[in-house]
Amino acid sequence: MTTRKSAYSSLAALERDTERCRACAEAGFPLESLPVRVPGSGQRAYMFGQAPGIVEGEERLPWRGRAGQTLRRWLELDEETFYRTFFCASVTRCYPGRTPSGRGDRAPTPREQELCEFWRDWELELLRPKLIVAVGGLAIRRLLGVAQLTDAIGERFERTGVPVVPLPHPSGASSWPHVPANRARLDRALALVHAELERI
Repeated sequence: MTTRKSAYSSLAALERDTERCRACAEAGFPLESLPVRVPGSGQRAYMFGQAPGIVEGEERLPWRGRAGQTLRRWLELDEETFYRTFFCASVTRCYPGRTPSGRGDRAPTPREQELCEFWRDWELELLRPKLIVAVGGLAIRRLLGVAQLTDAIGERFERTGVPVVPLPHPSGASSWPHVPANRARLDRALALVHAELERI
């Protein structure tokens, strides 16, 4: 059963409740995993993705599949350094399952996104990260309200005084990073991430 306190004073308590969350399933949404998470261990940066994929749902760890490998390659970080650097979260925390057609993963509904927003807001409150990296169109829209990738990638934003650097989703299904002009935007964005990481 999902437990949500009115206030949290520690990340450990928040993580315990996040790990057991079944709010979306209790609301009738078809999920195919329990919440996916990597435990907090003093990370100073926050990575906000879209939703776990099938590999992440099975292993209950974020960015474990092919997209995660691409993301780490973009950032030039090995797996250990990546998880030590970033507290990894996402718009929704459970693998949502395949689309009814079986082609691709199901996009979380607006209501599912709202149900998970509670965890994100408390994570940001308790972690107070020095950098937020938003990965993918859904995460960028949810965090910054920017609708188009071309308006976001390569730019630096702020959210309550914290720098936010958007990145495109590293999924092989997306052709966006392969357009030459977009590749230049991605290179600028990655340079921004590295500059912010050096600062913190």
